[in-house]
Amino acid sequence: MINEQYKKMLEGKSVIRQLSEFATARGKEIGYENVFDYSLGNPSVPVPEKFTEVMIDLLKTKTSMELHGYSPSLGIPSVKEKIAASLNKRFDMDYTGNHIFPTTGAAGAVAHAVRCVTKPGDEVLTFAPYFPEYNPYINMSGAILKVVPANTENFQINFEKLEEMLNEKTAALLINTPNNPSGAVYSTKTLEQLAALLKRKQEEYGHDIFIISDEPYREIVFEGVEAPYVSKFYDNSLSCYSFSKSLSLPGERIGYVAVNPRCTDAELISAMCGQISRGTGHNCPPSIIQLAVAEVLDITSDMSVYETNMNLLYNELTSLGFSCVKPGGTFYIFPKALEEDAVAFCQKALKYDLVLVPSDSFGVQGYFRMAYCIDTEKVERSLTAFRRFVKECY
Repeated sequence: MINEQYKKMLEGKSVIRQLSEFATARGKEIGYENVFDYSLGNPSVPVPEKFTEVMIDLLKTKTSMELHGYSPSLGIPSVKEKIAASLNKRFDMDYTGNHIFPTTGAAGAVAHAVRCVTKPGDEVLTFAPYFPEYNPYINMSGAILKVVPANTENFQINFEKLEEMLNEKTAALLINTPNNPSGAVYSTKTLEQLAALLKRKQEEYGHDIFIISDEPYREIVFEGVEAPYVSKFYDNSLSCYSFSKSLSLPGERIGYVAVNPRCTDAELISAMCGQISRGTGHNCPPSIIQLAVAEVLDITSDMSVYETNMNLLYNELTSLGFSCVKPGGTFYIFPKALEEDAVAFCQKALKYDLVLVPSDSFGVQGYFRMAYCIDTEKVERSLTAFRRFVKECY
């Protein structure tokens, strides 16, 4: 008999993926350049030229075994040391290579981190709006995901609701800053308040509460916005990173878990990740990609287009009457829909070839997400469609 749990999951296909497939099909009818597809957060800028040069050099100078052989189960030691050194330099931390575990992107990092610090039946809290894939990431580990309602004023943490939901079953908080879908960046004040609360609750409950910090958008922060490093504020923290956005390498599936050296059992967690891999079939990212990213840790793609696109959309949407918290980073914007039913709103937008994602699956009602990692020229043309849409429907 086939597994009924996974069979049932087929009925709950990702809304984002469904809309992306619609956009592709519509593009075959009218030309994809005429479909204003804001569905999928797929980085649109080229990889840095330096990364390409490094790949070519590796292929020319390293042996086949070095590039294509199995990586050690805990990752290539020289790569881990370079990642640790880069983090220490940038964020004044004290990681060693033993605190770094390379993974297949941030998803792989979160999958390992949650299994390190929870057991089946434990609760993990996250904050709306949140990335919908957190549901399978957490619930299929045996832990239980609970969603703290959103602070829609600024999409910082809703501390009143958080305090209501924290309890003795809480093993971890899964946070995402800069945030998908809102684009909000947690402030120093927010992180200080969160750390103080969790320290107090750890003492009250008599057990650790970890922060699992999902950080794939860490480098996409806009002018004038401070993006504090979460692990500076709280000892029991695991930083989950991906190079998918900073280097525009989503298809390479490369990231890591960085274990705060001051957390409980810090010297064991990376090794524990290797044991978790045995049960999940993870078995490390490719050797060649580990070696390549290790040579470009302190550079990024040219991501200035994301801020350009954000400003175009924010200015136009607010001028059309949309309520919107201005993003501080990422390549997402999260306006309030012009009617309570976000699904109905986004269905109407499709008639204008505007592919927008309703907020329901992000844990908030009445909003929509736009992933503006597309050409600026296309963003500009979409504004005409928005004007028509709003004028004719609202």
